[in-house]
Amino acid sequence: MNLGLNLVSRCHVNENGDGDRFVGIKAVSDKVMVYFPLGYNLPESEAELRDDILQLISVLAEFMEKKDRVLHMPRFAAPQSVDFPVNAYISVIRLYLKTGSYYKENEPVKKCSDKGRIDWAASLKKNTPFFQEDGSPFFQDFVVRGSTPNENNLITSIHKYCVFEAFQKLGWLFTPDLPPDPHIIKNHDQFIYALNKKLSSTHNEQDKLLFNSMKAMLEFLDDPVSDRQFYFGTDRFEYVWEKLIDEVFGEKDKENYFPHTYWCLKHDETPKSNSALEPDSIMLYNGKIYVLDAKYYRYGVSANPSHLPQSSSINKQITYAEYIYNLDRIKKDYGEDVPVYNAFLMPYNRYKNKFESKEHFLNIGEARSEWKCNKHAYERVQGILIDIRFLMRNYYGAKENKKKKMAETIDKALTDNANLAR
Repeated sequence: MNLGLNLVSRCHVNENGDGDRFVGIKAVSDKVMVYFPLGYNLPESEAELRDDILQLISVLAEFMEKKDRVLHMPRFAAPQSVDFPVNAYISVIRLYLKTGSYYKENEPVKKCSDKGRIDWAASLKKNTPFFQEDGSPFFQDFVVRGSTPNENNLITSIHKYCVFEAFQKLGWLFTPDLPPDPHIIKNHDQFIYALNKKLSSTHNEQDKLLFNSMKAMLEFLDDPVSDRQFYFGTDRFEYVWEKLIDEVFGEKDKENYFPHTYWCLKHDETPKSNSALEPDSIMLYNGKIYVLDAKYYRYGVSANPSHLPQSSSINKQITYAEYIYNLDRIKKDYGEDVPVYNAFLMPYNRYKNKFESKEHFLNIGEARSEWKCNKHAYERVQGILIDIRFLMRNYYGAKENKKKKMAETIDKALTDNANLAR
């Protein structure tokens, strides 16, 4: 492990307030900073912190849509959008650290030897064969094929250029050392042409990864915005949070549970459909239906009730579940009293919080309405806090265990909260 990187000095956990919403990697003056989402617990060791930074990049790359990669600038300045290829930069760095050298093109050479892969055509031209009794040719020296590295190859120069560029921007994540500046005059059109030519002829997967990564870097560097600053991330992490929750707990066919509305008009016999209401996630577990709404709200950090979902969200959540509860096709599968449950899912830090808890999933109470009798489970919307670092580091793999834990947390909360004062 490289020592002395002081990665923590480059990290910031945002509070999701005005001017503090960006999540991702961003150049600030001459320093690159990493911004973690609300409630994230930064580990103490540099090895773990490096893994967490790379995991943050992975989560953003998977769940952030291109339209959300907009950096909001100070007042009166237009928002900036730039597609920084962070994975390309990291691939170039990792491949360089793995091999410890630059890519070298091997030029074919031919020489006379009694060992090696024989070039029969060249052997016939260069040597006089002796013919054996069976008529087959015999050579004292064969011409054999070999290769030698070409230090002056264009691809090698491009690699040196890209390695230096990648380490300047993101090398601090892996090592305090900077490779030498190759002082190569950039010619992006020529470089990209050469890489495309190599990509059309290579079959080596590692080489293809390298060439594609270098090409992505060069295309980014052609953007005039990249001269001023670079970033990879979003001011709208709530969309990433929704997709993260849906990936871990949600069903793929959730559109089957969307409530629809329509207009019946006096002067038109055909009803006019409206856009459906769309719950964030529908979780099915152990014969029960859970309607989950991902809320990237500050309550898990602040414990301030004003940072909880308000009436419009609560009303919408009850509507989702009531629609599912009354669907005939659902009653057919689940019985007359359909087991439907409701929950808001919000981020928190299980190591540093105001609830004296270290649970991965924590219930903090429930939302009720005055216009319902609250006799159905779905009319009591449970508030669940989720340790955001745990979810970001464990969103793939065995999801049934996490669904089981979520279902148990909601089921237990319904019992525990039954006698909560109004």
